Amino acid sequence: MADFPPSVTLSITLPPASQPATNILLLLHGLGDTNESFKTLGQQMALPETACISIRGPKPLPFDLGGFHWSDDLLFDQSGGEMDGDAGFTAATKLIAEDVVKTALVEKCGYTHREIIVFGFGQGAMAALSAAREFPEHRGLTCAYRTDCIAVSINSTTSSTHLGGVISIGGPLPKEAPASLKPKCRTPVLTCCGSSNSTVTASAEEKLKNVFEFVEIKRYRRSGDSMPRSRDEMLPIMQFFARGLKSTQGVRGGAVEVG
Repeated sequence: MADFPPSVTLSITLPPASQPATNILLLLHGLGDTNESFKTLGQQMALPETACISIRGPKPLPFDLGGFHWSDDLLFDQSGGEMDGDAGFTAATKLIAEDVVKTALVEKCGYTHREIIVFGFGQGAMAALSAAREFPEHRGLTCAYRTDCIAVSINSTTSSTHLGGVISIGGPLPKEAPASLKPKCRTPVLTCCGSSNSTVTASAEEKLKNVFEFVEIKRYRRSGDSMPRSRDEMLPIMQFFARGLKSTQGVRGGAVEVG
């Protein structure tokens, strides 16, 4: 906990059976919830070699409604009285990308970006996608020369800073996000959502694919963007974890990852 700034409220669940915390899974709750419910989710999933960090939204709901949210503001539908959580994610993006990922996990704890996966629900998913945009590929030039002759070699290099992945449950990119990126962000994205009555509309899906290079959309065979309710709905998520989570099982000490 000491590695995280005091402004961040979170709960940490260590890997099962005293396994090493090779991976980090950040859990971002939905609008009006707290980090406690997703702390329980992390305990239930019990992913191997993965420490789960459930983060609380930075702002409390107004009018003593209880719970927290991720947006800079909250908008209310005058006709139905419902809250619209897509009202800016500047503060949440800084909290997740800068305070938690860059400063605490990468710089202080020594994790690489690819060892960090973010799981978000609803408004938390929007915050996760917004934060993931902050980690593009960094391209540069490497120059080599010899002193005994005039020979210069210039090679293009790429620094891999994209995250290990984002799992979005019923969350599109925020409205404030750009319609496209060039080059696209290479963080893999899995979005699970309803086949109808979903915030992940056709245009929202297109925007995701214009911003992120690797996007997988899995729609439930039912309406609405709730959390998965069955094994079939949970299966794409577990497959995503299987592809993205690193493991030290069977790897000799001192081995170096290539690629």
